[in-house]
Parts: sequence; C-alpha cells; structure tokens
Amino acid sequence: MATRAQFENSDEIGVFSKLTNSYCLVAVGGSENFYSSFEAELQDTIPIVYSTIGGTRLVGRLTAGNRRGLLVPSTTSDVELQHLRNSLPDEVKIQRVEERLSALGNVICTNDYAALVHPDIERETEELIADVLGVEVFRQTVAGNVLVGSYCALSNQGGIVHPQTSIEDQDELSSLLQVPLIAGSVNRGSPVVGAGCVVNDWMAVAGYATTSFELTVMSSIFKLNNDQQGEQWEQTKWSQLYQQMG
Repeated sequence: MATRAQFENSDEIGVFSKLTNSYCLVAVGGSENFYSSFEAELQDTIPIVYSTIGGTRLVGRLTAGNRRGLLVPSTTSDVELQHLRNSLPDEVKIQRVEERLSALGNVICTNDYAALVHPDIERETEELIADVLGVEVFRQTVAGNVLVGSYCALSNQGGIVHPQTSIEDQDELSSLLQVPLIAGSVNRGSPVVGAGCVVNDWMAVAGYATTSFELTVMSSIFKLNNDQQGEQWEQTKWSQLYQQMG
C-alpha cells in the first residue's frame, strides 16, 4: 500500500523515518497519526523502533540501512547504539561509521542488493556499506546531484529518481540496480524523493502534500497494487507525463 503521513508540520517523511524489510526507525516526538501510519501496516510484521540519532530526530537522513544492516554516523551516542541493538532483530548488523559526509541517508541509497553512493564517500565507508549491508556499491549521481540518497527512493521492486533524470541516466542506473526506475516526484512536485517518502517491498509512506498522481506512480513502480495493475503500466508513459508537467 502507498499512504500519506506528516511528522509534526513536515511532509519530509524520509527525514524522520527509515523503512526496510526487517525494521522501521521513527523519530520520537511525533503525533499519534504519524505513528499509526506505520503501526497499522507493520506492527505485526517488523519492529518499529522509536529513537534519536546523535540527539536529533533526523533518523532517516542520518542513517542508511536495509534488511541486513544499519549504518549510523559517528555522532550516535553509546546509549542510542545500545537501544538500537536491543530493539532490532539479532541478525541485523549495526555499525557506527566514521565518515565526514555524516548525513548517511543523504549520501547512500540502498535496497537489499545494491547501493548508490556519493562519489566522494570515503573508501572505508564504501567497504563498510558492502560488508554490513551485503550489497554492491556504485559511486553515482542522480540528475547531476551527488546526494543520491536525497534524490532516489529505492526498494527491491523498483525506484523513483529526480524528475529531471534523463531516460539515458534512468536506464544506466536501472542496469546497475537491476530494478525498474522512473523519474518522479513527491509532495506536489518536490524532486527530493528520498527525503519525501520511505518504502520497502510492501509499503510506501509519503508526505501529506503528495498528490494522487504521485501516489499512483509510487504504487506502480514499487509494485504495491494488490491486483498487480502497476506491472502493466509502461514507465515511458509516466516519464512522458512528467515531462509534459514541466
């Protein structure tokens, strides 16, 4: 399912949450409506962990992870790290990363098999991503932007990239990631798709401002429709529509 939520007055859902196939992190201090958006779909399936990272609520932008692991910045306190270890499944590796590009969610976009990373990320960080998350790592940009985690939302089923990503770049990134990609937006035209939504293989949550059209595109590319209707839609159709929208 694809649904909408809001954290306090922000539609940047991906800033305040991190969703994978084995756990979900949510920032503390949100409204009951925000939490219920996740609990209704996840509470009987994967753990929902209420946490801070480095004393902040930016749990989505400061971390990167998939079903196998979670990478957290060096600013993560020992107490926060222990809370995560106590709350996440035992098989999930948790690793603190010494990386100058410390907003890991902005510079890493990953699913369970591959990761796009900022071209200037430290070599040691690249090795940790491959080891802890168990993925192939590719140094890339998205529509010329180095913050690949901000401009890409990815699951094992598909991905959405910055709306100005060319067809050629979509094809190249799709070939690397081995999933279909589409250029799209969230929150009524925002190109910051990674910060504006979270997704795993059966659920996506985007900001309240996200339009019905944008939700439909999400349901299609992430294959969230129970009737599999999304698989029948051609990506070129959506790309053409976005181009017409400017």
